[in-house]
Amino acid sequence: MSHLLTMADAVATHARLTPDKLAVRDSRRRLSFAQWDRRASQLGAALLGLGLVPGDRVGVIAYNCLEWVEIYAGMARAGLVVVPLNFRLTGPEMAYILGHADVAAVITGPEFCATLDGVRGELALPPGRHVVLADHAPAGWLGYEALMAGAPAEPVFERVPPERMCALMYTSGTTGRPKGAIRNHGGNTLIALATALEMGFTRDDTALLVMPLCHANSLYFGSTFIHLGATIVIDDRRSFDPEALLKTLAEDRVTFTSLVPTHYIMLLALPDEVKARYDLSAVGKLMISSAPARQDTKRGIMELFPNGHLYELYGSTEAGWVTLLRPQEQLRKLGSVGREWAGSGAIRLLDEERREVPDGEVGELFSRTAYVFDGYWHNPEKTAEAMDGEWCSVGDMARRDDEGFIWLVDRKSNMIISGGENVYPSEVEGVLGQHPKVRDVAVIGVPHEKWGETAKAVVVLHQGEVASEAELRDWCRQRLAGFKCPSEVVFINEGDMPRTATGKILHRVLRQRYIETQ
Repeated sequence: MSHLLTMADAVATHARLTPDKLAVRDSRRRLSFAQWDRRASQLGAALLGLGLVPGDRVGVIAYNCLEWVEIYAGMARAGLVVVPLNFRLTGPEMAYILGHADVAAVITGPEFCATLDGVRGELALPPGRHVVLADHAPAGWLGYEALMAGAPAEPVFERVPPERMCALMYTSGTTGRPKGAIRNHGGNTLIALATALEMGFTRDDTALLVMPLCHANSLYFGSTFIHLGATIVIDDRRSFDPEALLKTLAEDRVTFTSLVPTHYIMLLALPDEVKARYDLSAVGKLMISSAPARQDTKRGIMELFPNGHLYELYGSTEAGWVTLLRPQEQLRKLGSVGREWAGSGAIRLLDEERREVPDGEVGELFSRTAYVFDGYWHNPEKTAEAMDGEWCSVGDMARRDDEGFIWLVDRKSNMIISGGENVYPSEVEGVLGQHPKVRDVAVIGVPHEKWGETAKAVVVLHQGEVASEAELRDWCRQRLAGFKCPSEVVFINEGDMPRTATGKILHRVLRQRYIETQ
């Protein structure tokens, strides 16, 4: 791994090879590779000029924008670590992650300054280390362009080895507290190379990044196109606009994009006359991930994109890409997440004693990848749970058929995926359990036509208490990101809550009970 390049090295390479080529754009700005390379150096030097040192973590909270790729490349050049936060989090959720990561600075969009000002006292950052992506910085904030303007003209950096941490990516856990997955430069480069190999991307591609740039999906695919020297278009709209997406695909002659089923369902729901306005013939590859897709959805995608080859993948922030369902397998193996990805190494399905289960039986999925994460930040216990030697698990249960296809059957953690976002029931249960009227609660995922799944809370109140669904949903909205909040709350008696002999709630039984009645 010692000779692998970082993302910043890749940008510099293409700045030499194709300096004037369009590297990246959003709705506001465009950068050639030469411009991107120069601004990455400016940003890296400017952050070091604030007193940061290689290895320091910097929190980043922003909607999709071109500045994200400047930040990823600039911090890679300076040896700093990006801590990307989901912009949907509440102030206390952000404060926990920023504090746990012990960030040395924060970069944010102007929309989040007030939220971060509300928790600034918990972070105790030195003055001048709150940077805002705005022309006019509010009091107590340093403008991004003003920061860049103070950088030396030709900064010099130490070489950043590929085994150095490049990103600390927080994923929710069954404890209800997010865990920081440590990603290194070399691992992300290997994911990029494996993606290009498996999917046949080249420097002539144009990729549209729609998924949030704080997510592993956009980071991994974005890194692929950066290493290739291809063009990246960033969808920086605040909410998903299906017709605007088609317009971008047509006008930019986009050859690839990655979406979740919810996005595709919204695209397919557009009137036929709207869909017919746009020439989508350039789209050659499409990715669908994060949640199961119905057969009619997949057929509709194939009809809408006549030259598009549909792929479906399974992976995680920790393991990277693990399996791939290839275009010719989409309908024949509907419901499967495919077979091994080119760089996944191997897959094992193990029982509770860590013994391999035979084909057809359910076991916990472990993968051995060349680009596995380096563990959870300051959490050796969770790291030990996720790793069995060089094998990694994020707690998904699956079975393998006689052709080697993997079928996810449950999540060990009962995770819910709503509109492509991970929702962990235990985190929502912890918040509802703090309500003074709630005696017990279980949160399950139930099917939703638009979002794939949403959270449903099954609540037992203390004897004599009365509460409404609206009251408990409002309680959650004040403490959790919107996508985590239950879309429905039902009340039951204590005796109706299914439990094991040791008193643990049987989420599986609740899912069967409520899904069957929908």
